[in-house]
Amino acid sequence: MDSFPTVDKCASIGREKSTVVADMDGTLLRGRSSFPYFAILAFEAGGILRLFFLLLASPLAGLLYYLVSESAGIKVLIFATCAGMKVSDIESVARAVLPKFYSSDLHSESWRVFSSCGKRCVLTANPRIMVEAFLKDFLGADLVLGTEMSTYKGRATGFVLSPGVLVGKNKADALKKAFGETRPEIGLGDRHTDAPFMALCREGYIVPPKPEVKAVTTDKLPKPIIFHDGRLVQKPTPLSALLMILWMPIGFILACLRIAAGSLLPMPMVFYAFWALGVRVTIKGTPPPPAKKSVGQSGVLFICSHRTLLDPIFLSIALGRPVPAVTYSVSRLSEIISPIKTVRLSRDRATDASMIKKLLEEGDLAICPEGTTCREPFLLRFSALFAELTDQLVPVAVVNRMGMFHGTTARGWKGMDPFYFFMNPSPAYEVTFLNKLPQELTCTGGKSSHEVANYIQRVIAATLSYECTSFTRRDKYRALAGNDGTVVEKTKLQANKVMGC
Repeated sequence: MDSFPTVDKCASIGREKSTVVADMDGTLLRGRSSFPYFAILAFEAGGILRLFFLLLASPLAGLLYYLVSESAGIKVLIFATCAGMKVSDIESVARAVLPKFYSSDLHSESWRVFSSCGKRCVLTANPRIMVEAFLKDFLGADLVLGTEMSTYKGRATGFVLSPGVLVGKNKADALKKAFGETRPEIGLGDRHTDAPFMALCREGYIVPPKPEVKAVTTDKLPKPIIFHDGRLVQKPTPLSALLMILWMPIGFILACLRIAAGSLLPMPMVFYAFWALGVRVTIKGTPPPPAKKSVGQSGVLFICSHRTLLDPIFLSIALGRPVPAVTYSVSRLSEIISPIKTVRLSRDRATDASMIKKLLEEGDLAICPEGTTCREPFLLRFSALFAELTDQLVPVAVVNRMGMFHGTTARGWKGMDPFYFFMNPSPAYEVTFLNKLPQELTCTGGKSSHEVANYIQRVIAATLSYECTSFTRRDKYRALAGNDGTVVEKTKLQANKVMGC
């Protein structure tokens, strides 16, 4: 490999008509190990037991990798992770979960060269099904050549198809098959097994292992990652994966205690109970006093940014009193354990407007007009319906912190959302009450409902240093789950059709 210059010597100007072929781990990505991404796939598609099995198999994979061959070690990782998994589940994780983690580790020098070329090809030992969605959708790769896994009746067998794992000579053969007699202009690799395919390129450059190299910042990515799914917050290492497995039974018990405290204790006491149980709640701004129904005063409508389904609950904790919330969809379990009243919106404009007006006559109310959560520092488009119903509007900027698990999901069971949030060792919420909208900025003052909604979106975004977008709930679910996010209510059975009736 000493015969190849380092990647920082490669010119990136005037490469619009050039073709680049790059390895992935250690080349396009700073990290040389693919274990974290196999661990994410194992947990997100197979659960905690699959992750534990992968962790048990990883020492064997490491021994084979370093003492026998790269190919043997990678085969163990593929089998331990994917054997028996539905192909559709692997594809779903590859599309909705892995891009966030891959993009956070993009090598700045390799990306400088890769992004400057007109045609981009990636040659990797990773299973193609794991990496293709990220490489094509987010990095603009034209061709992805990776290890192919065998399948049976829609499930991965855990074995690889001929010619096997793409390392060494297999990479060179795959390159020849794809390009024929044409020689790509640039080849990028990071280890001696990449030399065979790099030798087939007109120019070859080695990416040295420099952990101090900074990752590409999000603003330099060709496509920002606004939506992503999955429960894991951090990219797991073998040690952190082991600690997470050991923590989960403890964390689940702790989550149950926290949820019980929030559901059973009077709201003024929940703040102190959460503090004792390791949940931090920070309150900023001055909330308005509760509405006085005795003098005919209408309730205040709190307009909240949406991070998890717990937003209205932490709003109530900050106010010291339970405030009902209207929601677009929430699981039955979440409704049962919720300490506040939750009312489902029907998505029929007239019906929802009538219901919200009636609730406001009874007192204060909370609503998250984005209609769904967003994990990144972006605000989705605000539905304008709320602005037509009252001029008593108080924007609330809500932000949270989770160190181990995300408390939201688009693909999984939403009933586990509060449990995953409270399973974090020390979750935190910050609730900032902003100034009540003056009447001249409401519909009563002559503004349109869309102008009011957009103004509140901008005010909350400025408070949180977030960016406003026009994306909607439908955009999120189409990107992550392949549907529009509509929850279809199950038809209720007649009494004489129910077992036991």
